[in-house]
Amino acid sequence: MYGHRAVLLSETLTWLDPQPGRRFIDATFGAGGHTRALLERTAPTGSVLALDIDDAALEAGIELQRSSGDRLILAKANFRDIFPVAQERGFLGVDGILADIGVSSMMFDDPERGFSFMREGALDMRMDRTQPLTAAEIVNTYGEKEIANILYEFGEERRSRPIARSIVRSRPLSSTADLSRAVERVLGSPRYGRIHPATRTFQALRIVVNAELESLELFLSSAPRCLRAGGRLAVITFHSLEDRIVKNAFRTSRDLGIPLTKKVVTAGDAETSSNPRARSAKLRVWEKSHVN
Repeated sequence: MYGHRAVLLSETLTWLDPQPGRRFIDATFGAGGHTRALLERTAPTGSVLALDIDDAALEAGIELQRSSGDRLILAKANFRDIFPVAQERGFLGVDGILADIGVSSMMFDDPERGFSFMREGALDMRMDRTQPLTAAEIVNTYGEKEIANILYEFGEERRSRPIARSIVRSRPLSSTADLSRAVERVLGSPRYGRIHPATRTFQALRIVVNAELESLELFLSSAPRCLRAGGRLAVITFHSLEDRIVKNAFRTSRDLGIPLTKKVVTAGDAETSSNPRARSAKLRVWEKSHVN
């Protein structure tokens, strides 16, 4: 579990400034790297509430929970529901909140989850495997125009229409390899040193399957209510659609607080060379100025 590296860990800790006795919420537990660091910095009496919608992530976190005693509380929940969960667990007025948006490395590395075009598996892409909608349903049952709109809006794919046409003509698609081939028929085979031709298509489908942008907007509107005055909200994003939502939310919430990061924080050369996932990571931090 902890072989996966938490991105922008040093930078996040610097901005959140965890100290002994303080309380934090990790809204996207994932592989637990950020949570573990927060627990270490807030020992011996600080505590962390960690949310995740993925059962596998929560099961893997049991070991960390046992070693931390009652200082770590794990909750199965979408980060969009942070306020009711924090209220129920007694975590209102916390010192800081972290959300690492996107798919965890554990999900990407599991072929059966269907998130990666690098590993053949079922066309699933669900973070919460109890929900009904899958990527397979979209590519096999949605109309060509609807698929094209999804690829353009959520993947920023310029050739969305011919790709959607190729997907429909390739039905039925049952695996990530089937989907990759449908995209490659339009964009060509992968080339070394360039973005994989299926990247934007996979991103778009994943976002729609998990309602990611809607969840992010709901999270940003409710997370400040969980903070004390002076508490900080740190959000890590991985593509422009997410970062744009966070930047705009921070700019329009000046009645409650101020954005602390005037420019987006990115990983340094050392981290990007050792952890490729960090190359697209962007951190923004906001501070609550008064109680709402």
